[in-house]
Amino acid sequence: MTDSQPRMLANRLRRNERRLKPWRLQREISCYRVYDRDIPEIPLQVDRYGDALHVATMLRPDEEERAESTPWLEELLEAAADALGVAEGDLFLKHRRRQQGRDQYSRFGSQAATRVVAEDGLRFEVNLSDYLDTGLFLDHRRLRREVRAQAAGAAVLNLFAYTGSFSVFAAAGGARSTMSVDLSNTYLDWAGRNLALNRESIPLPEDAPEGTPPGDLAHHVLVRADVLRWLDDAPAEGWDMVIVDPPSFSNSKAMNDVLDIQRDHPALLSAAMRTLRPGGVLYFSTNRRGFRPDAGMGEFAAVEEITGRTVDLDFERHRPHRAWRLRHR
Repeated sequence: MTDSQPRMLANRLRRNERRLKPWRLQREISCYRVYDRDIPEIPLQVDRYGDALHVATMLRPDEEERAESTPWLEELLEAAADALGVAEGDLFLKHRRRQQGRDQYSRFGSQAATRVVAEDGLRFEVNLSDYLDTGLFLDHRRLRREVRAQAAGAAVLNLFAYTGSFSVFAAAGGARSTMSVDLSNTYLDWAGRNLALNRESIPLPEDAPEGTPPGDLAHHVLVRADVLRWLDDAPAEGWDMVIVDPPSFSNSKAMNDVLDIQRDHPALLSAAMRTLRPGGVLYFSTNRRGFRPDAGMGEFAAVEEITGRTVDLDFERHRPHRAWRLRHR
């Protein structure tokens, strides 16, 4: 590290913060990416969650050894906190490496630095300390907004639901029901807390029994299951909207199979399309690097890539995902 790198990082963070300020104030955004490997010699991702910073290193193995044996990273973190006016205790560091299977979602700490943050008037619990990811994928902000806008009156199926943010947005958009399917009890419990945080923003469905109290969540169901196996017996044409946002790779001990989204997405999406009613829409997103959609998808669905409209201003430098909308032909 050169002596100038902390100063370079601080200057870039201040510049990015000034550039994003009008956009985030207009949109009332409090959680956003402020730096994403802008300077090649400083391979960090810096996300702001209100008054806290979540910093992830993007280091090669040889760089990790250097970072651990020198004050390089510590000095960069100090510069970042100072530039953005964040207290030392509100800065959280993760080391983002190529993950194997369930490692991406495994718990590796117990500090329990949880916060409740806001997005588009809804509230979500994030954990800044104990997992590689925080519980709210910021790059899906626009796609969540689209789901909310299209959800009125719909039965919504959320596969690989994680902490349920898509389900919350669908419910707040007037979905008559949501079903969130995930293999992890930890994340389903988290999804339940996110739904509960937003009771006042979730309207009752039109067919709710008379006398149902406001904020009742009975129509928003959490299901623990291996999605690949669950789809084998899922009702045909049972939902108006299906959301498929799987991990790139998963070999959880609780799964019967190993999921490789590059290899398995045609079969996965074909099975998911069978659950979709005529006239419905399926949203598929993946953050797999170098992902190549199979040309055969067109045999069972009308496929439209929508990545461009799902990437917000703070993620334009390095697009972290691709997204598609599928409909029955």
